[in-house]
Amino acid sequence: MDGVSLSQIALTGVDLAVIGGYFLLVALIGVLVARRTHDDQDLFLAGRRLHWAPVGLSLFASNISSTTLIGLAGAAYSWGLAVANYEWMAAPILVVMALVFIPLYLNARVGTVPEWLEHRFDRRARQYFSALTLISNILVDTAGTLFAGALVLASLVPGLDLFSAALLLAAVAASYTAAGGLAAVVYTDVLQAILLIIGACLVTWLSFAELGFDWNALVAATPPERLHLFLPLNDPNLPWLGTLIGVPVLGFYFWCTNQFIVQRVLGARSIGHARAGALLAGLLKLPVLFIMVLPGVMAIQILPGLEHGDQVFPALIAELLPVGLTGLILAALVAALMSSIDSTLNAAATLLTLDFIKPAWPGLSPTRTAWIGRLAVVLFMLLAAAIAPLIGHFEGLFHYLQTALSYLVPPVAAVFVLGAFVSHAGPRSALATLLGGHLISAVLFVLWLLDILALHFTLVAGVLFALSAGIFLITRWRWPLEATQAGSAGWSPHLSRPEAGTSLWQDYRVHAVLLLMLTVALVWSFR
Repeated sequence: MDGVSLSQIALTGVDLAVIGGYFLLVALIGVLVARRTHDDQDLFLAGRRLHWAPVGLSLFASNISSTTLIGLAGAAYSWGLAVANYEWMAAPILVVMALVFIPLYLNARVGTVPEWLEHRFDRRARQYFSALTLISNILVDTAGTLFAGALVLASLVPGLDLFSAALLLAAVAASYTAAGGLAAVVYTDVLQAILLIIGACLVTWLSFAELGFDWNALVAATPPERLHLFLPLNDPNLPWLGTLIGVPVLGFYFWCTNQFIVQRVLGARSIGHARAGALLAGLLKLPVLFIMVLPGVMAIQILPGLEHGDQVFPALIAELLPVGLTGLILAALVAALMSSIDSTLNAAATLLTLDFIKPAWPGLSPTRTAWIGRLAVVLFMLLAAAIAPLIGHFEGLFHYLQTALSYLVPPVAAVFVLGAFVSHAGPRSALATLLGGHLISAVLFVLWLLDILALHFTLVAGVLFALSAGIFLITRWRWPLEATQAGSAGWSPHLSRPEAGTSLWQDYRVHAVLLLMLTVALVWSFR
């Protein structure tokens, strides 16, 4: 079968009605939530009123973009289930988040993740990391998602150019984000998460039905290496050592320090709700192997001979889905786009407003601060929409930017991890680790560009984390803080205790152990 693009999928009136209904629901949620959004706490942190279920569903939805849906199936078609290592790894990382970083963040009452660095170290560390996150959120996350989304939308609407498509997507997301803030983002994410899960389950079910629901036949007809999570050390896609030492570093940065993810946790009504939401997100990441990755492996038999992996998902839609369900899956694709765009726009506005504008003008009223945040959402929307089409003119640029994140992340991860656990480490340790680690990263990145460094980027991430941790520990030994100054913002075992009066079946530690056991069972089954 020839490759199928989204533009070749025939849409009926029922399909278009399903997609239109999705947009109407998003608009309705935005209008309803906007009525309760009055000041900066409402806009940026949903008034710290979020329940654990919306927190968990929003964490999941914000992590899944349309490129994830298409990319996971495509990677599985090309090199197998090992791409799911990026997905299940979220579960143990979110357990660490619940155990260590949620109490640190919420007890400090921070509005942004970089603000915790100021509590633990000083303002320089906060502003350094905030600027780094702000730039990556706009140039990589928002612009990259808009570019992918514009390609999807332009393929479905004949005559629509990339800039107009990117601007349309950004404008829709920015409208309810600016009006309703984090609460609007989270509650639309709940709808989007439900659509994503239903849509992915339908594609998986229909793919498996095409194979007669015969797992043994699937295994027999699939190359053995495509059904294993751990690949050889010299594998160009994801070597097993990279899974163990690099993927956790990248995952830690994404789930525990990236503002556009952690912001939902900061808006939770309590530490208990934040922890439950994080563990729910970890639980939802485990079935991704079955509902988003496995269809790509099944497609090896259903759609043999596709030239490119990114053809797999649209080809499955065109081949398997009946009228109405096609619209539902495309609505899920749009939902995946919107949940990522609204999250990054809201996070970027929060970082700019709370980490730079509010400290510079501390006398700003909460209402005026909220309006500045709304203006920032619109500004970043226009900037990202303008940048997005340029990515198409420089095919290698976006790949380089994405790879660059694996070089930027390890020093940040080292500062957060060691900052939480190593007492008597002060501002000099944090700043030296960030500057020194990124200097080493820059050298290695140039060597990679020149084809001198041949290490897989996950191995580079593990090495850079170790070197950055070394810088932190050496400077901590050289310039330790006095005992009276140290440790007040770090983690201690008493912070892991659940809230008073929590019953055993509600204890997040029990849930965390069960989640880890499920993760081990999953990994062991496909090792």
